[in-house]
Amino acid sequence: MACENQSSLAEFVLLGIPYPKELHAPVFLFFLLIYLLTISGNSLVILAVASKTQLQKPMYWFLRHLAILDISMSSVIVPKMIAGLVEGGQSISLSGCRLQLFCYHFLGCSEFFLYTVMAYDRFLAICRPLHYSTIMNPRACFCLSLGAWFGGCLHSIIETTITFRLPYGLNNEIGYIFCDIPALLKLACADTTFNEVFTLIDTGLVAVMCIFLILMTYAYILSAVLKIRSVEGRRRAFSTCAAHLVVVLICYVPLAFNYLRPGAQDLLSGVIGVFYTSVTPLLNPLIYTLRNQEMKDAIFRLKDRKP
Repeated sequence: MACENQSSLAEFVLLGIPYPKELHAPVFLFFLLIYLLTISGNSLVILAVASKTQLQKPMYWFLRHLAILDISMSSVIVPKMIAGLVEGGQSISLSGCRLQLFCYHFLGCSEFFLYTVMAYDRFLAICRPLHYSTIMNPRACFCLSLGAWFGGCLHSIIETTITFRLPYGLNNEIGYIFCDIPALLKLACADTTFNEVFTLIDTGLVAVMCIFLILMTYAYILSAVLKIRSVEGRRRAFSTCAAHLVVVLICYVPLAFNYLRPGAQDLLSGVIGVFYTSVTPLLNPLIYTLRNQEMKDAIFRLKDRKP
């Protein structure tokens, strides 16, 4: 296939993942429902944290940022995917593809860093309770959350830049649910070895660094929790930390499978991509809400509040 200059390529076509045509309506309704529930659930978390004075704590400050990230992640990917289900394939402009890839890696990497910050917050609350309010003051919370967003932005700028420096040819069909690096590299009309190695190292370093810091933090937390004499105190500490660890596993395992293994993206990668971009943003508020009595009380108060 003769390659053309990248500037001559006007658009890509997102093919999504194959499924039986007789399931068209159920699949469409399923993802539409998932998207609506995701927006509603995370919006409730944001409103609940903002409305209750007792939730003006660092843990809930970061939880609100997580909810914003989940709404943004879902909105970047799912509406376009739903439109593709209606039309049997969705076109996306070159600039739109670039923007989608940037937003996906920006939001995903920011979420990685935010999980690490949330683990540090739990470490201070459980292992350094006397110094917690002094260290985790409003300015520190702002700087840590800003650092998570900035780190994700820097990562995404680099990845997006090197991906779209490659020339793309006549084949513009992306066999995936959105514009992502491995799927785009398959269409490039140049040697992609540098991009593949760089993405593996860059993504791998971010993932390994964050998961190492989280595991090390929770090792200290576990040691401190086991020393708590009160059964109720241990239960509450374990409950809060377990919710965070479950969310971290749900986030890290699918992404590690898709980015840290050799080979191009396949059908299984597409299914995992659907899970991470569609289902995970819905599960996060459910996990934190169901395991946190303060959050449940705040949401019920929103429900009972009269207009």
